Amino acid sequence: MWHGRSQGADALAQAYRLHGGGVFALSLRVIGDRGRAEDVTQTVFTTLWDEADRFDPERGTLRSYLLTMAHRRSVDVLRSEGRRRHREVRRAGLAAASYDLEQEVWDLAVGERVRSALAKLGPGERQAIELAYFGGHTYREVASLLGTAEGTVKSRIRYGLCRLRMTLIDLGAER
Repeated sequence: MWHGRSQGADALAQAYRLHGGGVFALSLRVIGDRGRAEDVTQTVFTTLWDEADRFDPERGTLRSYLLTMAHRRSVDVLRSEGRRRHREVRRAGLAAASYDLEQEVWDLAVGERVRSALAKLGPGERQAIELAYFGGHTYREVASLLGTAEGTVKSRIRYGLCRLRMTLIDLGAER
């Protein structure tokens, strides 16, 4: 993508000028914390610098590539914090008299089954569902992030949810 360190630095600066605001805005929207959104933005552009050869212009625009990276990293940050909070709540819950061990075990089992079922979906369906349901994006936003048509996104989500439901039934995720 870039030839020479000077050209690379200029290209990175140009990419940041063009897309830094969008990357930050998406991260802020997903995370809801300015400092962590700034960290994600920095990580995205550092990764672009370190792994410039991973960007393939034939697969989509640089903007969609950067926004996809930003969304994934933002979701990773949320998941990490969510797991930490979950551990803290669970520890506090162990001390509470109303702790329901059976419900906790059930919730963990269902969560694992959902993760397993999601992993069985194709990447297009899985990405669309994750962006819409875990990322809180509209169909139009998902289409923009993935660089695909809104109708395609709707179809992927619809078929993906159907397949997800059938897989969960097969895995016995019904109580």
